[in-house]
Amino acid sequence: MPVETSCGIEGCIRAVKTDNPDEMVLNLGPQHPSTHGVARLVIRLKGERAEQIEPVIGYLHRGYEKMAENRTYIQFIPLTDRLDYLSAITNNMVYCMAVEEVMGLEVPERAEYIRVIMLELQRLASHLVFFSSFGADLGAWTVLMYGFRERERIIDLLEMVTGARLTYNYIRFGGVRDDLPEGFIEKCSRTMEILPDYFKSYEEYAYENEVFMDRCRGVGVVSAEDAINLGLTGPNLRASGVPYDIRKIDPYSIYDRLKFKVCTDKAGDTLARFKMRIDEMYESVKIVQQCLDEIPEGEIRAKVPKVLKPPAGEAYSRVESPRGELGMYLISDGKSQSPYRLRIRSPAFCNLSGFPATAEGEYIPDVIANFASIDIVLGDVDR
Repeated sequence: MPVETSCGIEGCIRAVKTDNPDEMVLNLGPQHPSTHGVARLVIRLKGERAEQIEPVIGYLHRGYEKMAENRTYIQFIPLTDRLDYLSAITNNMVYCMAVEEVMGLEVPERAEYIRVIMLELQRLASHLVFFSSFGADLGAWTVLMYGFRERERIIDLLEMVTGARLTYNYIRFGGVRDDLPEGFIEKCSRTMEILPDYFKSYEEYAYENEVFMDRCRGVGVVSAEDAINLGLTGPNLRASGVPYDIRKIDPYSIYDRLKFKVCTDKAGDTLARFKMRIDEMYESVKIVQQCLDEIPEGEIRAKVPKVLKPPAGEAYSRVESPRGELGMYLISDGKSQSPYRLRIRSPAFCNLSGFPATAEGEYIPDVIANFASIDIVLGDVDR
């Protein structure tokens, strides 16, 4: 008898069928640690190889784009924290940039430095979650403890500035909510000095571990051409040798003043995607150190009307989030206190859509490792 599966949500997945007695259909998720949230993979197996993979999403869909259109501009800032909840400040930033472009706001220089410091601390915190969960997916539970140990140092710094540890609600139109507190620069500088030594220990743990290397090297290989055609972005794209980083090709804030390199690797496999996050953490430390050394005195926020009604117009802002190109398209009608339209370009959604093409034909353990390497956040996928 044919085997047929359905996610129960009409139109969200193509039915997976098989008449071959040597094949079976496996549901991986949505309640499964290795799916990194409420994602579901419907996999048609032949033996232990995945012949066909269908990602099923929508379990976390909350309609954020429409919610934005029914709230005032300022009321939507806290909701952006809940999109990619491992990169809340990045979401704050891209939304505020779109509003600032429509309004023609000029952000004070000190505020720009603070924004970049917070963005790169957020990148470090996000990549450390990736490192930790990636190790756990491969059975390396020690990695989980190591990564969260250093992440606590970053979260303590973010809490020192924002008062929160996950959803920060910190960026504001024209600047930031509060100035850096007393003692922050010194504590942040000390943390940046010691982090690279921990990163080196991560590399030793991974690259000198024969099992770890065998699980990652040559798994889920994506060529540069395929990565572009599949719409991959962020570290997943750069791991295939494409040096595409919004901070370099279309600089925003003060990134054009800072010295850092775009990390790439030509292998395009799971190991390369893992390596990208480690390499990028070194660069984030360099960026934060430069900002701490060069931050000027001055105002932290431009003057913004209490009742915000931006002039009629549209804007598309984009930033380099820890998962890739995050964009927001905003339309103002010039009359309302709410956006007329808001649309979100999610990097995790784009990376997930390209996953089946890279994983079909692999053994189940390799599918798990490959899936972990794309680093999705379901709040960013489903919105």
